[in-house]
Amino acid sequence: MEYSKTNDALGVVNRGNVCESGLCTLCRADCQGKCETWLSSMIGRKLLYPRDFGTVTAGSKNVSSTDVSYSSLRIQGYNYGAYGLPKGLSNSADDCIFPNVSLETEFGNEVKTKSRVPLMTGALGSTFIAAKYWDSFAIGAALVGYPIVIGENVVGVDKEAVIEKGVIKKAPELDRRIEKFLKYYDGYGAIIVQMNVEDTRNGVAEYVIGKFGDKVVIELKWGQGAKDIGGEIQVANLEYAQFLKNRGYVVDPDPMSSEVQAAFKSGAIKSFARHSRLGYTNLDSVEEVRADFMNAVAGLRKMGYKRISLKTGAYGMKALAMAIKFASDAKLDLLTIDGAGGGTGMSPWNMMESWGVPNILLHAKAYEYATILSKKQKVVDLAFAGGLAKEDQIFKALAIGAPFTKLICMGRSLMVPAFLGSNIEGVIKPANKMLLNGNWNELPKSVTDIGNSPESIFAGYYDIEKKIGKDEMKNIPFGAVAAWTLADKLAAGLQQLMAGARKFNVNEISRDDIFSMNRETEKETNVPYITDVDDDEAKKLLK
Repeated sequence: MEYSKTNDALGVVNRGNVCESGLCTLCRADCQGKCETWLSSMIGRKLLYPRDFGTVTAGSKNVSSTDVSYSSLRIQGYNYGAYGLPKGLSNSADDCIFPNVSLETEFGNEVKTKSRVPLMTGALGSTFIAAKYWDSFAIGAALVGYPIVIGENVVGVDKEAVIEKGVIKKAPELDRRIEKFLKYYDGYGAIIVQMNVEDTRNGVAEYVIGKFGDKVVIELKWGQGAKDIGGEIQVANLEYAQFLKNRGYVVDPDPMSSEVQAAFKSGAIKSFARHSRLGYTNLDSVEEVRADFMNAVAGLRKMGYKRISLKTGAYGMKALAMAIKFASDAKLDLLTIDGAGGGTGMSPWNMMESWGVPNILLHAKAYEYATILSKKQKVVDLAFAGGLAKEDQIFKALAIGAPFTKLICMGRSLMVPAFLGSNIEGVIKPANKMLLNGNWNELPKSVTDIGNSPESIFAGYYDIEKKIGKDEMKNIPFGAVAAWTLADKLAAGLQQLMAGARKFNVNEISRDDIFSMNRETEKETNVPYITDVDDDEAKKLLK
């Protein structure tokens, strides 16, 4: 399906080809606007409505769809009732208003982790863009109160880290990332540290539990939706490539080869790709994978971890069932299921385009398998990921996996405000430009049309100031202010959709709140076709 580059009603436009999420296929840190997510990071919930109120009327063009995707689901509305009202409220018209919808959720087995909104970030690991903008990512997540994931290989690529025989003696970049979140953590959200093969070998779990204790959730990784291979970064420095090779990574082409070195010096080779290894390559059966997985979880519990999660990718049905079953057997706290269509810092492009199970199909099957398993045992809490960015997508993904889905994992969309805020701050505070990785020399018209100061640009500025105080605001990067503003827009939009469905608590969202726009989607997801929903009851009423 081709997604439109422009939305005249909202006054937004995409620079490049458009993904289902509404983001450009290639999202640039120096972008001057203005997709929906980009503009929402400044004007917030104002973008829930058509522009130029008072001089326009607007009508929807997206009323039908023939593909099988989240776009081919629609949200059900009801004309009576109210469910899940927060304590102390009545079902009066005065209390049943969308600002009273509670978006708070929690996940976990024995230890519950709270989140103010049903969102979490994707894994922000060893890619340089994650390191550059981490302060905005982490502080924004902590202020709003949603979980953020430190992805794989952060210690391994850190030149300042000291690793001796599988024991980490020093890990300054990992420390910085954890501490930056914890500084503003107020009991909502979480800092999750992900581990792959190399991280396990390097002793990341032992280091984290020793230094940070139960403040951190540890995550095992099976895969992701963007690619069917280990994590990758690209480096343009021969000495750094050799350092990564010596640290145990697969580096391509081989920086130790004299021929490669000569080609690099001549300019024929300009960069190297660092790859992580695939897991479970020495195992041949489901039983062996289960035994290895359960041993890994037992080892983490023995170290002292009280909260453990698993991230799996867009594999087929057998692997999906294994993830749900094994995570439930191990009494994990969260399982993130990442469908194809998600984003990445670096992946082989044609792999991204052609591998794996698309998000809606994977999520629909996850619900089916979780339902089967729930008849025998408690099912692990789920998070769904894979190219989701807008409030309607959040609602649909929560609904298609209800009641098992507690969070929607969003990658690139929660990174956009960090890029935007850093660019704005780099212009307004030139001394911070290099520190913040700002890319602009002046504010573009797409920003100055809104304002010229942080107070006039970001709709959420004063809300944060109220939360932390005027003196502390000077320490908050504009990228974090933009993250708050985007989260506020997503939250308000989700509250409105939920109020229309008469659901005033996230836990009340169910599959009854969505329907399919075409028979293909109905067949693949088991979400009923629009006019079949309540059709029998309607006819009974007429008779």
